[in-house]
This record gives sequence, C-alpha cells and structure tokens, in this order.
Amino acid sequence: QLQLVESGGGVVNPGGSLRLSCVASGFNLKYYAIAWFRQAPGKEREGVAWFSSYDGRTHYVDSVKGRFTISSDNTQNTAYLQMNRLAPEDTGRYFCGVKGLGPFPAYRWDDYDSWGQGTQVIVVS
Repeated sequence: QLQLVESGGGVVNPGGSLRLSCVASGFNLKYYAIAWFRQAPGKEREGVAWFSSYDGRTHYVDSVKGRFTISSDNTQNTAYLQMNRLAPEDTGRYFCGVKGLGPFPAYRWDDYDSWGQGTQVIVVS
C-alpha cells in the first residue's frame, strides 16, 4: 500500500514560516511524482506545488511562487513543503499525494494514486 503521513502544520502569524513533511511508507518515493494540495473552509481544493522525482522539475501555483518550496529527500523517503511569508489566505488543510508515470504536473486530485490524511495550517494575527 502507498501510505503517506503529513505533519508540520500549526498556527502561525502572517509572515511566518512552516515546513510540512510527508513521510512515505510501503513504496519508494523516488519513483513517483509528488504534489501538495490544500483545502480551505468553504473553498475548492487546489494544487499548490508539484515535484517530479524523475528529473527534479518543480511547479507552483502563482499564489505561492517565490514563497513555497517543494522538495524530496530520497534517503528519508520524505517530501517537504517549505512555506515562507505565510498569509491568512494560505490557511487550510494541506495534503500530499503521489502518482506514477504520466503528465507533469497533474492538476486533478483523482490523478493521484494515494493521499495522506492532511495537516492543518492556520495563519492568523
């Protein structure tokens, strides 16, 4: 089974930083593309960052470019999302997902083979 467990969420002031982690088990993360999606209350789920383990390509939604960085550490079998200069509109539950070979980036939730349970991020003054 493809199991993913996110952590690192919390409550932070605007302008602050958080690093989310996504630990993979049951498979080797280096053979998968990784994405972080988020869902805010009352809003549609959206993809924010994508990472291709095959060639290291990254892709970001415009609203997080220059603030968020997605990465993966194959030695730890863990993906990360470094989030800097957080703003209230970044509040939401963040999920990591993985998918095998195919188009990159994949924008639909259903394109992915597995998702974690998510970790909550709250940005508030």
